[in-house]
Amino acid sequence: MTAIRHLVLLFGEILIDRFPDQEVLGGAPFNVAMHLGAFGCVPVLVTRIGQDNAGSRLLQALERSGLPIHGVQLDSMHPTGVVEVRLTAEGHRFDILPDRAYDHIHPRLSRMTALAVNPELVYFGTLAQRAHSHRALRHTLRAVGGQRFFDVNLRDPWVSAERLHWSLQHADIVKANDTELERIAGLLDLDATSAEEQARALVLRYQLHGLLITCGAAGVWWLDSTGQQTSMATDAIAGIRDTVGAGDAFSAVFILGMLYGWAVPVALQRAHHFAGAICRIRGAIPEHNDFYKPFLEEWLEHR
Repeated sequence: MTAIRHLVLLFGEILIDRFPDQEVLGGAPFNVAMHLGAFGCVPVLVTRIGQDNAGSRLLQALERSGLPIHGVQLDSMHPTGVVEVRLTAEGHRFDILPDRAYDHIHPRLSRMTALAVNPELVYFGTLAQRAHSHRALRHTLRAVGGQRFFDVNLRDPWVSAERLHWSLQHADIVKANDTELERIAGLLDLDATSAEEQARALVLRYQLHGLLITCGAAGVWWLDSTGQQTSMATDAIAGIRDTVGAGDAFSAVFILGMLYGWAVPVALQRAHHFAGAICRIRGAIPEHNDFYKPFLEEWLEHR
């Protein structure tokens, strides 16, 4: 079978997650890009890293994976992004350090990369919009067409109702978890109480093509522009090591389904299956690409 090389542009942060016992390469756009690359897409990151050891590690990881690096900007003034991760009784707590290289993505360079790629889909989130990089995202989205996938990741204290409103205005597909949906409703003064009413209000107000809501162990559901809801209960995941990157894994496979035209129930089931597999390893990214082989064989090679 001749593989279709789908082009995806991912805008935002790549960084180092510092756990108490180790450092892990991360950032939602980085994780999603790594998965999409392993699944045969061509993901191009528009991001910025410092000229330091952390930046070198991230760049080397992209190169080893065979991913394009022409959208990665180098910054001699600001360090590579870092998140201090603490494990508590309530789960992971994140201290996202301010004024990092990804806060200073250059607008003109971003636009040039976007024009060169001409992607089928643009992925973006919230964290990289907390400072100057928001302007670069504006330039990027103005430069290209394609579907726009907004992956909501609300991280205090870097939450802005204004940026959230702008992002929803410029999105086609939105993904959030159930806690984020409730918070979005409060930030944007939605006149709705239940999760379903909040989702319908968002889809209507922002003319979204669809809204994807993950609910952890309680499942996941999708609401499309016609008001049709598709829900999926999820089986318990055995052998969980950690849940870091599970949401990014879900996003990557749902995006894959959009690109390949899978039916929504199929995309939801496959995204959950893959996210569950990621929960059974340490960290967000597998050490070897053999991890992806059974998924590739089941989903893509024998369609």
